[in-house]
Amino acid sequence: MKFGFVAKHRGIWPAEWLCEALGVSRGGFYAWLTRPRSQRSRSDEDVGAQVRASFLASDRTYGARRVWHDLLAEGVSCGLHRIERLMRLQALRARPRRRRLPQDLGERQATTVAANVLDRSFEAAAPNRKWIAHFTYVWTAEGWLYVAAVVDLFSRRVVGWSMSTAMTAQLSVRHASRCCCIYPGLRGMAKLRA
Repeated sequence: MKFGFVAKHRGIWPAEWLCEALGVSRGGFYAWLTRPRSQRSRSDEDVGAQVRASFLASDRTYGARRVWHDLLAEGVSCGLHRIERLMRLQALRARPRRRRLPQDLGERQATTVAANVLDRSFEAAAPNRKWIAHFTYVWTAEGWLYVAAVVDLFSRRVVGWSMSTAMTAQLSVRHASRCCCIYPGLRGMAKLRA
């Protein structure tokens, strides 16, 4: 580790000064420069690449023990502590597989809940007469993604959709207003409140 620091910075300061400051011998540094890499460090590099591949294949959910079992199944002979050390050196930390659902912040007032206009009548006689909206959330690598979609009940096709990183009233209003701009002949559209 100290020799690596000296090798990296010897273009800025003389190697003799760096070795003296770090408390290592100059001869040892030059011997380290010409010495071939040890079998252990070459093996650590190979196993480390396999550890990283197994970790990434698990979608970053495997800890050292499961990565170790993966490598044993592939025929790589190594110990659990070695896998732990290699994962620590590469800063590979397993994230929990279970994800909490996003919190529902705040209570709804009675005035914010829309009236049930359809009354569970999900058939439409013509296109663009009845639309329904659906809101859901999907976990991504960047966090929760909220999706709003509007479906025409006649054709059962998605008329439009919108995505956001926060579930707000603006997501649904923005989305519905986009759909109304695309289909201006829609009659009976309820008032939208932000």
